[in-house]
Amino acid sequence: MSKTVGDFFVERLHAWGVRRIFGYPGDGINGVLGALNRAGNIEFIQVRHEEMAAFMASAYSKFSGEIGVCLSTGGPGASHLITGLYDAKMDHMPVFAIAGQAPRTSRGAHYQQELNLDRMFSDVADYVQEAEVPSQLRHIVDRGMRIAIAENGVAVVVLPNDLQEEKWEEPPRKHGSVFSGIGYSRPKVVPYEADLMRAAEVLNAGTKVAILVGAGAIGAAPELIAVADRLGAGAAKALLGKCALPDDLPWVTGSIGILGTEPSYDMMMHCDTLLMVGTGFPYAEFLPEEGKARAVQIDIDPGMLSIRYPAEVNLHGDAAETLRALLPLLQQKTDGAWRERIASHMKDWWKTLEERAMQSANPINPQRVAWELSPRLPDRAIITSDSGSCANWYARDLKIREGQLCSLSGGLASMGAAVPYAIAAKFAHPDRPVIALVGDGAMQMNNMAELITVSKYWQRWSDPRWIVCVFNNGDLNQVTWEQRVMEGDPRYDATQNLPDVPYHRFGEMIGLKGIFCDRAENVAAAWEEALAADRPVVLEFKTDPEVPPLPSHITLKDAKNLMSTLVHGDPDESGVIVGAAKQVLAKILPGDKE
Repeated sequence: MSKTVGDFFVERLHAWGVRRIFGYPGDGINGVLGALNRAGNIEFIQVRHEEMAAFMASAYSKFSGEIGVCLSTGGPGASHLITGLYDAKMDHMPVFAIAGQAPRTSRGAHYQQELNLDRMFSDVADYVQEAEVPSQLRHIVDRGMRIAIAENGVAVVVLPNDLQEEKWEEPPRKHGSVFSGIGYSRPKVVPYEADLMRAAEVLNAGTKVAILVGAGAIGAAPELIAVADRLGAGAAKALLGKCALPDDLPWVTGSIGILGTEPSYDMMMHCDTLLMVGTGFPYAEFLPEEGKARAVQIDIDPGMLSIRYPAEVNLHGDAAETLRALLPLLQQKTDGAWRERIASHMKDWWKTLEERAMQSANPINPQRVAWELSPRLPDRAIITSDSGSCANWYARDLKIREGQLCSLSGGLASMGAAVPYAIAAKFAHPDRPVIALVGDGAMQMNNMAELITVSKYWQRWSDPRWIVCVFNNGDLNQVTWEQRVMEGDPRYDATQNLPDVPYHRFGEMIGLKGIFCDRAENVAAAWEEALAADRPVVLEFKTDPEVPPLPSHITLKDAKNLMSTLVHGDPDESGVIVGAAKQVLAKILPGDKE
């Protein structure tokens, strides 16, 4: 059989290092699927939905350091990819997406499943191209791959199904042909010495230096620690940078922002100098007031410089390389009072979190679920979280140690990402334990179906430990509390109530282990049982929706809004009063303004 365009396409992907594709089949992409079958050197992971394939490609890029690849048929299969591709775009992850298309002969005829995919993908993709003739495929693949990897972005190649079956021919050597090649090596990007010296001047002049790290700083922990020690600085972490620094360092204040910690907020409000490294943290109210702190920012993406806080010196460069070049220019701080204040505050904060986690609830305090997991996390564990109230407990209560990885849908903050993220993590690292923290809303939205994917593939994994922890509280909890606190509205049952589903029994039905826990004293034992299981586990905790996932920093306006919900008659008024009183409502931070 002569080589088809599909065969060449698969061959070229393999030459670029692709060894795994997440996707779902359909007749619009059958020529590529047949070529994958014939080649046998790229693993195809069959998911339950194309959106999940794109999420998996995004997460695979995060956890493996390689480009993630996803595939769909045309029409609805291609449109389903969009949300997961936006997750990759928002979090600056390289992803290569492959979409089928209606035959070229029917294009423009309002044919079945014919969508203008190049237009549809034009916003999410840094590169998108629909192929029309065989000779295009070579440079389309090469350019798409190179752009996605180099720019940490999304590339989309659209293949009409009749083109996939055509005989492959190399581009003819004549005018109009293009001859491209394979390969890309990331350069060393470091600012000029003069700019490093300007940055050092700002940092050396500070007496209360705060560092904010994000996903761009992952992998630069030794350099971050050295710089922080030299500057006597404390460090807060944006949500995507949770594993950039371990939480057992006394000067690391944990997460920042709505899901953040009190010490992070206090440090930002009282620092005189701010060093931002690889972060696009979006919430200005949790950063120093403009003009109150001098700032230096480091980022590999120049478009992210001085877009969150006006930096006096902007350094375009790789985080580790730039910090390494900056370190010799920094003076050792000798006054340890600032760091001692941060460490003391953080020591008290961990005690506060433990007290909150151990407070009674009906039936289980969700904070305790995350708190009890922390000391039991295996070395080299990978943790994913969904969006929603579970992300609060992931952000605050979970202590990340050196060697562990974690992530979630950050910039997009999409529901339904935790399970596909955890599946991708397991394919990237089949020898590492993986744990997903998921709310019942996300489980019902799309995560339950992907448990079938786990059931299909788990026996290939060298370490079978894969756990999805479901916070079952019968409520779209984060939005409920946003209604109460941000809007001053009572809980709206019509939008917030969720049906009660036995998630652990669904897991058992498809061959996984199911564990159900509705007693606080059994939380630790439930985690230990799950971590000792010989197969993936659906671990369901019945948690109390009236434990508020409120930020550590509560304004007087937020407090008044919450009390307003009670005046208007919240359907869970008694629970709200008790839950909020036990947590943070009664502790309005000094100096807060209405």
